[in-house]
Amino acid sequence: MNRVPLTIPADHPSYEGHFPGAPVLPGAVLLDAVIDSLEAAVGGGARRWRITVVKFTGAVRPGDPLELEHEALATGAIRFRVGSGERTVATGMLSPL
Repeated sequence: MNRVPLTIPADHPSYEGHFPGAPVLPGAVLLDAVIDSLEAAVGGGARRWRITVVKFTGAVRPGDPLELEHEALATGAIRFRVGSGERTVATGMLSPL
């Protein structure tokens, strides 16, 4: 699997209202960052993807260090894992449209 750092600024506006007093990154924002990073990592610019499967397994708090692991499959799909230290926060697979 290939690995790249995944950066979500600690002051990202989505933290502000999700949830007051205990901010958590919304899954949609994390998934958007994953797609942007995968497109940059595999080259070829913006593509259209189908989210084949995604599972959010842990909360991402402001300042959490994130790493994206990904693997291109023979089908053109990309399997990914987002981790924070030893903790997995999301896994999934994207397929090109």
